[in-house]
Amino acid sequence: MSKKVSVFWFRRDMRLDDNVGLYHALSGDHPVLPLFIFDKHILDELPEDDARVTFIYNQLQKMRTQLQEQFGSSIATYHDTPEKAIEQVIKDFDVEAVYTNRDYEPYAYERDAKIKALLAENGIEFHDFKDQVVFEKTEVEKNDGGMYLVFTPYMKQWKKEFEKITLNTYPSEDLLKNTYQNSKLPNVSLGEMGFKTASIEVPDYHLEDEFLENYEDTRNIPSINGTSKLSPHLRFGSVGYRKVVLKAASAKNETFLNELIWREFYKAILHHYPETQNRAFKPVYDEIEWRNNQDEFEKWKTGTTGYPIVDAGMRQLNETGWMHNRIRMVVGSFLCKHLLIDWRWGEAYFAEKLLDYEMSSNIGGWQWVAGTGVDAAPYFRVFNPYSQTDKFDKDKKYIKKWVPEFNTSQYPEPMVEHKMARERCLETYKAAVKK
Repeated sequence: MSKKVSVFWFRRDMRLDDNVGLYHALSGDHPVLPLFIFDKHILDELPEDDARVTFIYNQLQKMRTQLQEQFGSSIATYHDTPEKAIEQVIKDFDVEAVYTNRDYEPYAYERDAKIKALLAENGIEFHDFKDQVVFEKTEVEKNDGGMYLVFTPYMKQWKKEFEKITLNTYPSEDLLKNTYQNSKLPNVSLGEMGFKTASIEVPDYHLEDEFLENYEDTRNIPSINGTSKLSPHLRFGSVGYRKVVLKAASAKNETFLNELIWREFYKAILHHYPETQNRAFKPVYDEIEWRNNQDEFEKWKTGTTGYPIVDAGMRQLNETGWMHNRIRMVVGSFLCKHLLIDWRWGEAYFAEKLLDYEMSSNIGGWQWVAGTGVDAAPYFRVFNPYSQTDKFDKDKKYIKKWVPEFNTSQYPEPMVEHKMARERCLETYKAAVKK
């Protein structure tokens, strides 16, 4: 048996710098074995060309190469269930402790409880840390305890708490010499896992000062590069979250900072109310009699509804794995309100397609547009795709980019009439509320 090692288990923190759990592991008494598990529980559900798997794989290879070239170390990668992979690591190495960063989704809680129990049986310590948020779980609550269910008071309290703390960074990059010196660790390939390189790539993010200064004015215009493209990088932790928050706070850009706080708000909601992953937060809205017409759902998915702004959004999603946030609200409202299709159908489709899919934000956003969640748009608010177009894509630049046949005989007529759909929606929701 080789000398004792600590394991650092990468999950949603795909970087070597400013990584809290990695920093603590590298500061310990034993060399650190970096580990990543391609989780069969998750991967078995995905298509072979899933762009997120390609992104994670490429990010791991970049980190692996850096460790090999600079420190003679590496990252061990496995394709298995977490339980079996950890059992294999324990068999192959003399493991003293496992370090990782916390994840807040229901599956993650369940997975970590099993791993913690497995490690305890083998006399191995499990240390987890807060890395992907500033405040977690119950750290931003009302004065009398309990979770805020409306964003604005949560945001105000978040900022009060933020003023009280010093947000440290954790220079894990300075301690990488303490990684386990073996450059030939297991390295599973995409092909061995049944995947192939995806054609869709995750775009680079940008956070220049000029971008942040103009963010308020540009973020709602889908035809321009007015958003940071940070969301997939935050999702997979390829950028340090604390650095982003500090940059937003120092730029005094309240709007951009608020977007980051929304992310933490939805994480806290999912932590407190895990049942909302498949139930309406307000149970009365589980009584809605959805129409759930499969043919209409297909038109929505393929961007052939006859509503140009909706179709542009869906085609952007299908071709790039991303959709402008303003347009996400428009297409979500259209599905739930105009077509009366269950928000869970839309949420599942986004989960399949979005590079930045994050359960808490996605569920929060879908329940918001459906009017079924916390801090939701009231059910009688029905986004009008025409007025949204006039407001945010007046020159039709976004529409023309994604719907080239717009304004030709090839483009379909609207699949449903707006006024009728709105009235039908209000009647259906009203009937559910009265039950």
